[in-house]
Amino acid sequence: MAIKKQVETKIRFWTPLRLVSTLIVLALLAAFGVSSCNSNDRPTRVSNTNLPIVPAVVLDTEMQAARGDRIKLSNYSGKVMLVNLWATWCGPCRSETPELVRLHKEYHARGVEFVGLSTEDPVSSAQKVQDFVQQYKVDYHIGWATRDVALSLMQGTNSIPQSFIITRDGRIQKRILGFHPQRTPPQLKEALESALGS
Repeated sequence: MAIKKQVETKIRFWTPLRLVSTLIVLALLAAFGVSSCNSNDRPTRVSNTNLPIVPAVVLDTEMQAARGDRIKLSNYSGKVMLVNLWATWCGPCRSETPELVRLHKEYHARGVEFVGLSTEDPVSSAQKVQDFVQQYKVDYHIGWATRDVALSLMQGTNSIPQSFIITRDGRIQKRILGFHPQRTPPQLKEALESALGS
């Protein structure tokens, strides 16, 4: 008796409408999979017009730099940039920094500018940031993101680190959230190469 009810339940579950709907969904997924590129495809030159533009508040705001001067991202217009949001207290940021230092050494000669913007208060974290820069031998620009700059870049995702690869024409080529030791470095390199080639 119990087996008969289970069979009847299965028969009722797969109604003709559910069966057709399932087949349509599977066909759409298959079509999407066939049309997408795999990670082994070589990047081609693509138009940047579909990439989001870096907001003016991010480019034009003067921010305090760890060296005592000011950082303004629009001063790097015409160059590929990697902008990294981080903090001294953030464990993944500490793990990511040696990789960013290594990438900076590799890409600076090719005209890529790196800017690390702490999301901490510049007054209370000044010494911590100076110590961080020395400890990790950071040789790229370090400063503090203003609240407006951080909010505009983060777009409601407040976790850090966040890295942004910005093209020469001021568009966000790639946004990378968090840090994973195996996945993040190749993603950063691929995005930098793509930005340099566009």
